[in-house]
Amino acid sequence: MSDNIPFEIQLEIMKRLPVKSLIQFRSVSKTWKSLIGSSRFITEYSRQQQHLLVTYSDSVESKIHTKSPNRSLLTRLFRRRSTARVPVPLFEHKYVSVVDDHHQQHKVSMTHVPVSVKMLKYPRLISISHGLVCLYSRSTLVAYLWNISIRKIAAVVVPASSNECEVEYQTVLGFGVCRETSDPKIVKIRYVDPLLSSEHMMAYLTGSIPIDPIPSEVEVFTLSTGAWRSPYGVNLPRNSISFHLRDELVIDGVFYWLATEWIVTRFIVSFHMTTEEFTEITLPDGLSDASNHISMSNLRDSLVVYGYDHRVINKDFCVWMMGGGVFTKLFTITLNGNAMLRGFRKSGEPIIAIPKEGKRGQLAVVYEPYSNHVDNLRIDGLPFSFKVYPYRETLYLLDHPYIMVYNAI
Repeated sequence: MSDNIPFEIQLEIMKRLPVKSLIQFRSVSKTWKSLIGSSRFITEYSRQQQHLLVTYSDSVESKIHTKSPNRSLLTRLFRRRSTARVPVPLFEHKYVSVVDDHHQQHKVSMTHVPVSVKMLKYPRLISISHGLVCLYSRSTLVAYLWNISIRKIAAVVVPASSNECEVEYQTVLGFGVCRETSDPKIVKIRYVDPLLSSEHMMAYLTGSIPIDPIPSEVEVFTLSTGAWRSPYGVNLPRNSISFHLRDELVIDGVFYWLATEWIVTRFIVSFHMTTEEFTEITLPDGLSDASNHISMSNLRDSLVVYGYDHRVINKDFCVWMMGGGVFTKLFTITLNGNAMLRGFRKSGEPIIAIPKEGKRGQLAVVYEPYSNHVDNLRIDGLPFSFKVYPYRETLYLLDHPYIMVYNAI
């Protein structure tokens, strides 16, 4: 930039540039490199352009010759007497970035996935906050914070519990960036799931005296300290609830899980990343029945829940938005049995996974509920694997090495 432009104006211009340009500008001068890599600039920078991260699974058929001397252990499991090539089905998790603008032809690009992420076995995407994707590998007890814009990763070892192998003990994670401190946090809840405990279920079904509940164990990890600790808040989730590991998400520093009390009532449990307090949120009457299949999503930084209202005969798909602690119905959609709403554009248009014609799998499309117009995103994957997360580019982890491991437990 010209030396005639005041430095303060240069700074404001740079805050509006894409991450890719900023990474290149670090090579221009030591001053810019120092500025862009400073903690203050990293914290304050965030592009206003919204993107959508579309995650899904795809199948890969690997033709493997059973007599090859280099066959893997997996190949030996499929050993046949014939020497013919045997297709072995494999599943690959994919991540696609879509520019969420007003153009009908959406700019879609495959996200570069680091090798350490590709090697994860059955990773669960916990949430995405401030451009950081949080993935959890239950097999290794490691959470990965991945900045998809600058391709850097922080690997956080999650503390193991003494009862890790007992089936009734469950672990759920939440992730988000604190609004006040801009510090990324992971919350871990270890609890006894009453639906998996035979003693608890028997007490509930027979109406006998409840068993003395085992309190939940809650720990919080902060990236700034690199360590786990007890939460600031004193209220813990009730012991009679089960968390659902489906569609959890974070919005503006508050994390949300779907939960069920026994097998009757469904509601939402939230965790505030600043106060570190838990809160329960009541769902609209039509969606609170535990037999309903409902989901959550983020629409313009507001919590949206959707599902079939069990009180309605025609079973239209109802979409509700929360504002001021109250849910308001936005609209209803008539979907066929195999279509699934998976997220929203910032304009409010739903993104739906629909069946592929004549083939196994689903396509991601943008649906305009008032005109019934459908725009194909040209992304196809396995059924029931799609999910859409809005995000903006950030520089979080820029001052870290490409892979940073936190093992302070």
